[in-house]
Amino acid sequence: MALLLLSLGVSLVSAQQLDLRTIVRRNYNIARVSGDWFSVSMASDDMKRIEENGDLRVFIQKIKSLEDGGLKFYFQLLLLGQCVEVPMVCEKTEKNGECTISYEGENRVLLAETDYRVYATFHLLNLRNGTQTQVLALYGRIPDLSPSFLKRFEKVCKKYGLGPQNIVSLIDKDPCLK
Repeated sequence: MALLLLSLGVSLVSAQQLDLRTIVRRNYNIARVSGDWFSVSMASDDMKRIEENGDLRVFIQKIKSLEDGGLKFYFQLLLLGQCVEVPMVCEKTEKNGECTISYEGENRVLLAETDYRVYATFHLLNLRNGTQTQVLALYGRIPDLSPSFLKRFEKVCKKYGLGPQNIVSLIDKDPCLK
């Protein structure tokens, strides 16, 4: 029994190690992002939109791939003191890993990279009233990813021109998980 518990503990720890060989950046199998997710971090070039009470600060609950290649995101929002599940359908575009959604403007959502089993990073371009805002979101299959994933997220953010000052941690911030 002790050996079984030890091997389970080792497998959980090793499952959370970032393995650069497993990162996918193109030719996505979009069905593999289906399942439960947790919001870990967000970054934006307009911080007020992802800070507390920001219109783009959302907490993921799960993602479902659709038959037409689109994605259905299920977010949790606190509305009048109650947690409410809000499903949003993101329609597939011609570009692999990309879909569009209308929410607080027009949005292009791109799966920037993933390893499918531990983390996924999405890049969102929001166009509202002629103003463009970019947001990156780091999702984890568990609520608290190891520092190697957070460093990787910083690197991806840098690729989009966002530095550490543009990143907010969402760990332990989801009001619906408390």
